[in-house]
Formats: sequence, C-alpha cells, structure tokens
Amino acid sequence: MRFGPKLHLILWDDRKEVSHMNRNLIRSGVLLLGAMAGFASLTPAAENKTDTAGPSAVVMTNAATAKKDAQPPALTRNDLTLYQGRERVQVADMKRGDTLRLAVLIDDSLRSSVASQWNDLRAFLMAQPNTTSIAVAYARNGSVTVAQDFTTDHALAAKALRMPLGELSVATSPYLALQDWIKRWPDASERSSILLFSSGIDYFRGGPASVDPDLDATIEHAQKKNINIWSIYVPDGGGRRGRGSFAGFNWQSNLSRISVETGGQAYFLGLGMPVNLKPYFDEIQRNLNNQYLLAFTGNGGQKGKFERVKVTTEVANVQFLTPSEVFLPAVQ
Repeated sequence: MRFGPKLHLILWDDRKEVSHMNRNLIRSGVLLLGAMAGFASLTPAAENKTDTAGPSAVVMTNAATAKKDAQPPALTRNDLTLYQGRERVQVADMKRGDTLRLAVLIDDSLRSSVASQWNDLRAFLMAQPNTTSIAVAYARNGSVTVAQDFTTDHALAAKALRMPLGELSVATSPYLALQDWIKRWPDASERSSILLFSSGIDYFRGGPASVDPDLDATIEHAQKKNINIWSIYVPDGGGRRGRGSFAGFNWQSNLSRISVETGGQAYFLGLGMPVNLKPYFDEIQRNLNNQYLLAFTGNGGQKGKFERVKVTTEVANVQFLTPSEVFLPAVQ
C-alpha cells in the first residue's frame, strides 16, 4: 500500500491557522460541490487537474453484482461506502453512465477455430444499446491494428470480425498491444471497456514467467484511463498450448490479474478451447448493465500517485467489481 508524503506547515499565530483551515475547508467544499454539479463533464482520474493546491475530482467505474447470477437492485450513493487507502471518503456523486466505449481486441496468433464462435460475439455486439460505441482491432507484433474504429453502427463493427491468423509469425505481447491501444484511447467521461481474446502468452518476453514484466505497467495504463478489461482465454495457434502445464496457469493468472485489477473479470475453462462463449458474453453484458460511475475527491500531491480503493455496501448479497487502485492526479 502506497502513501504520499505528509505536508507539515508552521503557522505563526492562531489567526493565521484559523484562516488557513477555513480556506482549505472552502476549497474542498467547492471541489466536492463541483464534482456533484458537473459530474457529466468529468474525465478519468489521470486526465483531471485542478488549478489550486487541493484535491482533484476523480471518477472510476464499478459494477454491482449479485449472487447466483441474479439481478442486483438499483443503488444510490447512500448505499455505498468508499475507502481510499485506509480512509473512508465521501462519494460526491454516482450515476449509471448511459454511454460506453466498448473495444474488442483479438490476438491474431490465436487458434483460428475460435472464429466458429464469432456468431455469438456478433450477437453480443448487435445487442448493445445505441449509446454504445464499438471498435474492433487485432493484436500482432506488439501493436494494434484497428479494423473498425469506434462506431455506433453495430452491424459495421460486427462485420470487422474475422478469423485470427493463428500463426506464430504474428505472435505478440498482449500487454504491449493493450498499452498501444490505451495510449490512443479517446479522452472522455463515459464508461470504457476492452474485451480481450488472448492466450496470455507474451512472446516478446520469450518465456513462461510467473509475472510478466509488462503486466503492472499495462494495469496502470488502464487504471489511469478508467478502462475495465474483460479477458477471455483462448489457446494460441502455435506450439505453446501449455495444456496441463504450470506455464499455462501462469498465463491465465496474468489475464486474471489484468482484468480483476481494472474492474473487470477473466473467463476460462481449463487450458483448452472454450466450449461455448455465450455464457461469458451474457455475464459480461449483465455486468455492463449494472455499472456505475463514482465521483469523489482525492489529492495526488505534487507528482500524482496511485491509491488503493475499495467499495462496500450493506445491501444484502451485493458486491462490486472495482479497480484495485485509482490514479490521483498531481495538484497544480
């Protein structure tokens, strides 16, 4: 757990101390009211800055879930308790967030046979509300090739789906590919998600390392942009299928980490090809339908910092998919 340096001030008399405290209270109050009044115009944590030496408005996405795939009840900010580090903080505002940027990223080195299940993926894309913009891209050689940029024409996005090449000649690092796309991600206040199809193998690193050296950086890139990553494990088309191997579990563990720590989930059934993707799409859709945008204030100090967050509730049988950390931007 990371904490920023404490600021110590030496004040010459009580009147200056009272004046200083009043100014801080007024400044914090204005920021909190501003977060509530202007919530629709807020951008993700890394893009928010304030002109005064005080807290900044921070926005993050979290999804309410219920047990046994039940529909969670509607919630208000009064139902939630938000912790930033060890400190309980006030939720300035909370809303559903009608718009969504949904990106589909497919590793081009995956087994080509996964395309036999693209009809279910097309149906998932076509079922999105008209407030969802969809993009489709393929990962190869550590970068992303966009086949269809963000569009609300879901049929056009669905047409961009094709069979993966399934060749090691285009093998990639899924984490560097994610970083490449996230760097180009449009800055906006709406919800953002990436649906990643990958084996989790980083061919650029040349081995089944238990923790990929690019994993943490990729998670931080996504957290800064407030992007949730939903991973679906698919074996690659080369010789490294890792069936029954320790390496295969490591690859899946990396996919799980990048999803859970960005507020999403990872899906896999053993180390083989998924039998049916539709149950995964159904669960992802349910989670997207129950996402909330939370606004609160945080102080990143002079350089900005990551801070652990946790959301809890006393509403029975309700839990949350929440990023493990948010980025508090530097104070100007």
